[in-house]
Amino acid sequence: MEKKKTKHGAKELKECQKLQAEYLDGWKRARADLLNFKKEEAERMKEFVRMTQEDFLLKVLPALDSFEVAEKQVPEHLREDTYLKGIFHIKAQLGDILKNQGIEEISTIGKMFDPHIHEVVQEIEAKDGESGIVIEEVQKGYMFQGKIMRVARVKITK
Repeated sequence: MEKKKTKHGAKELKECQKLQAEYLDGWKRARADLLNFKKEEAERMKEFVRMTQEDFLLKVLPALDSFEVAEKQVPEHLREDTYLKGIFHIKAQLGDILKNQGIEEISTIGKMFDPHIHEVVQEIEAKDGESGIVIEEVQKGYMFQGKIMRVARVKITK
């Protein structure tokens, strides 16, 4: 009778060990799935925040554009006016805020035309014969966190 108990006990022990291994493997898979989910969710949230910031910043850029246009149209004799200096100080502050948020202006003047960062609005006959050089910026282009946010609208030589 002693041998029956041992055989039966050994069989139960093996079954318990088998179940324990299955449960442990299941727990490990579930834990790995949870960790992967957390990573993916963190990436989704990061991308959502970036897209929300970009959307907001795109809505602010027209105000900065208006400041740029206004500043270009101020006659030279009024450039020292205290009131106008204050207005353009606000423009500089807005530019600093955007820069602190990760916005960078795309450099254009004197550069070769690049369709990835420029949009041609006009081609002007070149005096020196070199074509494809940006000679005027109609609207600034911007990058946000290393990605093109808005292309620069430019005039180039032909």
